[in-house]
Amino acid sequence: MSFKFENFTKYLVIMFITLFLAACETTPKDDVLSSASSSVSSSGAVEVVDGVYVGSETVEMLAVDVPDRVFFAYDSYSLTNAAQDTLAKQAKWLKANGSVTIAIEGHADERGTREYNLALGDRRANAAKDYLMTQGISSSRITTISFGKEKPVNNASNNKAWAQNRRSVTVRTN
Repeated sequence: MSFKFENFTKYLVIMFITLFLAACETTPKDDVLSSASSSVSSSGAVEVVDGVYVGSETVEMLAVDVPDRVFFAYDSYSLTNAAQDTLAKQAKWLKANGSVTIAIEGHADERGTREYNLALGDRRANAAKDYLMTQGISSSRITTISFGKEKPVNNASNNKAWAQNRRSVTVRTN
């Protein structure tokens, strides 16, 4: 009798483990990380290309058709072509609105220490500022501030969220 009970117990344990594993959610690998394309689908889908967020999900507008933010690769403050295009639009708008002053906020994702991310956010904000200055915008119209990882737009801990949080945001101050 104990032999049958032992087999029954083993069967129940195997069944429980199988059901438990079947119920566990697996997180699919973010296929867009390996994508070579930097386009955004017409449905407004979010894409992460080479570790840089590309999309309109978190982007607001500084003005009509002038995005307010640019995104950065992991542990980088280098401006991508997409970031330069956005900043060129901002510069064009700022030239047409000569009395407007702005602040550029630098942000980082949650990884890294507070101090490191504050420094990285500062480098990102200054990279955007420097680019605007090369486009003819006076430094007296631009201030920078770093928030590091303190103000994420997406609180999740995954590649999509991290890519959305690695950004600089241009904010009108007057």
